[in-house]
Amino acid sequence: MAGGITETGEPYSPFVGLVYMFNLIVGTGALTMPKAFAAAGWVVSLSLIVFLGFMSYMTTTFVIEAMAAANAQLRWKRREQEETDDSDSTSDYSDDDSGRGRSEPETKPILSVQRSGHDHFDIVERVEMGQMASMFFNKVGVNMFYICIIVYLYGDLAIYAAAVPISLMEVACGNHSCSIGSVKYNDTDACWGSVTRKDAYRVFLSVFTLLLGPFTFFNAQKTKYLQILTSLMRWIAFTMMIILALIRIGKGTGEGHPPVASLSGVPNLFGVCVYSFMCQHSLPSLVTPISDKKRVGSLVLADYVLILGFYVLLSFTAIFCFDSSLLHDMYTLNFTDNCDVLDIPVLRYFLGLFPVFTISTNFPIIAVTLRNNWKTLFHRDGGTYPWVVDRVVFPLITLVPPIVVAFCTHNLETLVGITGSYAGTGIQYIIPAFLVFYSRRHLQPVMGRDAVNKHRSPFRHAVWVWFVLVWAAFCLMFVTANIILTETKK
Repeated sequence: MAGGITETGEPYSPFVGLVYMFNLIVGTGALTMPKAFAAAGWVVSLSLIVFLGFMSYMTTTFVIEAMAAANAQLRWKRREQEETDDSDSTSDYSDDDSGRGRSEPETKPILSVQRSGHDHFDIVERVEMGQMASMFFNKVGVNMFYICIIVYLYGDLAIYAAAVPISLMEVACGNHSCSIGSVKYNDTDACWGSVTRKDAYRVFLSVFTLLLGPFTFFNAQKTKYLQILTSLMRWIAFTMMIILALIRIGKGTGEGHPPVASLSGVPNLFGVCVYSFMCQHSLPSLVTPISDKKRVGSLVLADYVLILGFYVLLSFTAIFCFDSSLLHDMYTLNFTDNCDVLDIPVLRYFLGLFPVFTISTNFPIIAVTLRNNWKTLFHRDGGTYPWVVDRVVFPLITLVPPIVVAFCTHNLETLVGITGSYAGTGIQYIIPAFLVFYSRRHLQPVMGRDAVNKHRSPFRHAVWVWFVLVWAAFCLMFVTANIILTETKK
């Protein structure tokens, strides 16, 4: 994330790559989607999520094309350097030979000198988005890229920092008796004696900060087995929620009567959906290790269709199973306080604590990634940071803001909506569109007009790039106007 070319990692099959992408996309955003669906109406929600899924797929193909272009440019520069070195080495023998050696790589397109059987557009090296931005953008564009990534990661950390204490509060406050399924609790309600639910939330947030915050000062990496464990828990939890909701609806005891359309819920639904389809920033890490990339485009399309169907199934079963006014920001909590849906205590506690296990493992990774992006943004060639700045200042500016936000509000729907609407729009729409646009402009002079990027997007016409940018601008204006109008009415 912080830019630079890293090792590709162990290769895996296209099917494994499809599973990894599914696990990356389907996360916290999916748990906040049911309430957003209920607020916007089922017809509006279905239409918007299908369209946003299509837009996200389009920009995903843009990023993959830019990755191939970045690999081609790196090979071209390497080839040019090799031929320049060769021409310099022959200068000791013949000035004429030296002249021909230097001029050839400057005037001949790369396709005329490439080795037979080798395609320069093969995605072999993992080029992160920060590195692609450095290759294709000017200095202002690179800085804007990092600012956008940083804002998004701050939103991510704030969401994670709020989601874990909320789940712990719901479980610890003892709201699991089978008689309270239709109760909507307030922050001022009692939890333990004179301790309110809001106080309990802040206690758990403080504990969360003390336990996981120190990882920001060090390096943390996911392990293979931890990823397998969290992926397994995610599949079990989501499958349980869908099946339980379907059983209740099938029995005719569902309480949900969502509206057909409610435009007031659209802005927040937009942010939630954008956030829930976010994967563009991690595509280099996902796609590069795939051993056979001939059908990577088809696999990505299949993944998006599968994820879209999963989101629709999860959200529609939720809004018809539960009363819209009783849907929690974190959907798992609807199963912990309603024994009509799930009357097995162990499973209710499992769903209630599910976000705690899965999100807690991601928090240190996101924090370290954000810290490294801050370092990259302010880094100057040849310069080093003092120990205090490197080991104290950067971790603190990474950790403190999201924790403060989590202390001030635990409205996950709003946090996800704002993060998706602003930073998410930049990462999912604006950055991929500019990457593919400028990568094409950079490569045409050196690759020749006849060069064909085998990983080029199906949406290869420039009209699609401009369509994405116009759509992104419209979305930002729409969401901003809605926030201003909402605040004015208060």
